[in-house]
Amino acid sequence: MQLKKINIGLLLSICILASACGYKFSGGGEPPGGIKSINIVTFQNRTSEVGVENTFTSELVDQFITNSDVMVTRQTSADAVMEGSIVAIRSGTIARKGPQSSLESRVYMTVDLKLTAKNGKVLWFSKGISEKEEYDVDDDKAQTESNKSAAIKRLSKKLAERVYNRLTDDF
Repeated sequence: MQLKKINIGLLLSICILASACGYKFSGGGEPPGGIKSINIVTFQNRTSEVGVENTFTSELVDQFITNSDVMVTRQTSADAVMEGSIVAIRSGTIARKGPQSSLESRVYMTVDLKLTAKNGKVLWFSKGISEKEEYDVDDDKAQTESNKSAAIKRLSKKLAERVYNRLTDDF
């Protein structure tokens, strides 16, 4: 019985100390400039990967809808406009099954972003935010392309989460 009280007391002490140290989840704040509505423009695609701009833009919109009180609108009356470019997508082999054949590859995506208030003032910008995702390489090229497309979808979601967290990080 005495040991149980000590364990509960120790656990309670750890919880109190951890909560007092300033730890918090990334991206827990609000977007800059006190904006209440945002227009997220379809990103420019400066890569040869067809359709990635729509996938990434959709994932970024989902981040705002899911995690924020900021209303996402396509109207020009929004408090701010988020725009940007997908500046790079590249793939590289990370595992080989022989000298001429890959087993696994990794795809990288990099974006540049800017958040502008309706008065033209730049509220936030960031260049070169990137993320990566792995996919299996198959002997069937169509299957490999399907795997890569699925990886780009997952990558877009991860990258949109990273962008949202950076934008709303209020340290």
